[in-house]
Amino acid sequence: MRSLLVVKAHARSLMQRGARLRKRPVTGIAVAGVLVLGLAGSLGMRQAPAAPGGGNQCSPTISKQFFGKAIEPYTGKLTPVFRYTLTSCRGMQVKIITYGATQQSITVPGRNGRKADVILGFKTLADYVNFDSPPPPATGGPYFGETIGRYGNRIAKGTFQLQQSNGLQTYTLPINNNGNSLHGGFVGFGNHIWSAHIVKVPHAVGVAMTLVSPNGDEGSAFEPSCNCTGYPGTLTLTVTFTLNNANQLAMHYHATVKGLNTVINFTNHNYFNLAGEASAPGSAYGQFVMINANRYTPTDTTQIPTGVEAPVAGTPFDFTRPHTIGSRIDDVSAPDNGGGFHQLLIAQGYDHNWVLNKQTPATTGPLGLNLAARAFDPRSGRELTVWTDQPGVQFYSGNFLNGTLVGISGHTYRQSAGYTFETQHFPNSPNQPNFPSTELKVGQVFNSTTIYQFSS
Repeated sequence: MRSLLVVKAHARSLMQRGARLRKRPVTGIAVAGVLVLGLAGSLGMRQAPAAPGGGNQCSPTISKQFFGKAIEPYTGKLTPVFRYTLTSCRGMQVKIITYGATQQSITVPGRNGRKADVILGFKTLADYVNFDSPPPPATGGPYFGETIGRYGNRIAKGTFQLQQSNGLQTYTLPINNNGNSLHGGFVGFGNHIWSAHIVKVPHAVGVAMTLVSPNGDEGSAFEPSCNCTGYPGTLTLTVTFTLNNANQLAMHYHATVKGLNTVINFTNHNYFNLAGEASAPGSAYGQFVMINANRYTPTDTTQIPTGVEAPVAGTPFDFTRPHTIGSRIDDVSAPDNGGGFHQLLIAQGYDHNWVLNKQTPATTGPLGLNLAARAFDPRSGRELTVWTDQPGVQFYSGNFLNGTLVGISGHTYRQSAGYTFETQHFPNSPNQPNFPSTELKVGQVFNSTTIYQFSS
């Protein structure tokens, strides 16, 4: 085993690897343009290895299989669910199900080629339906691997105002988390069955999943006691997942709205553990994390941002240089710039939004995206780099995993089993005018991309 000094030196070097992946920014183009340009260029930047036993270039593969049936909340009908398996030529495999546009597993090689599933997930469709984000009367779940919407993270007191053609309107949402609305409400995008089709892209494989969210979605139709308006406008969201031979998993979000303006905040809710989801309890806390952010948004006691962007310097929230997750997670004696609120006590660990630093040439990566975060597991040698065009990332250390959920490999998940990098806009942005806007107006097109890149 490498010495601790060598491990730390290697972890620090993660911050400098972005410069070796620089690409020209890609802006203002539709989803098809992003895929063709990006996968032929940035995402296809490494030459694919030769096929075993021959000189022909290997191509990634994709397959589809039936995964079961579930009730689709929009129709009330039993609907088929399918699983798509994307496989690169460098040993990475991603399984995505149409229930919630959910990533069930990501298997990647580590040191000496040993493979492991590096995200938390469930084995069966029934487990996803019953436990991932269960409908009322449950008050939330772990959201393993889900595509989150319409609004990822929290909206204070489940209410916001938005300007429409007939004036300023107030909208209300179900309360499902400590007096607030979390991840779209009781029946968010992770509870729906998405339509899907395989897409052809150069040097990669992909699947596009689409959901049409009606006007008033997650209003009183799913929670009558709320008497809520739900989200305004008819929203169409397509998430295109692509995998190439550089072991880069890209997620491109393309959205439009009809009828009324709305608010959006899409993200992916994978819990990562680079040691493997079946690794020993506490393994995630020993992994190094770097977050490209000098500021974060402290919260009140209900985990709603106070509106302040506080410096991370001198606090346990400073990941500008790699630290293990567990090294300062219990240090409530250290300052946190939380304005009187003890941030690590409120969230029982890390569950905060980091304000990503302004992009520089050194932090520019595939598709011209900004560096959000990196993680490194010393034992397996696996590394994860997260690239995005979003302004923030929610780093959550799995604080509320309590050993009551059984994962895909038959192990229970507890605190320190995994962590998230939820690339996103800031929590409660519709009620914070100083935060970047999350409004999507009729006639506008929303495009956004996040990439998970794995290496060892």
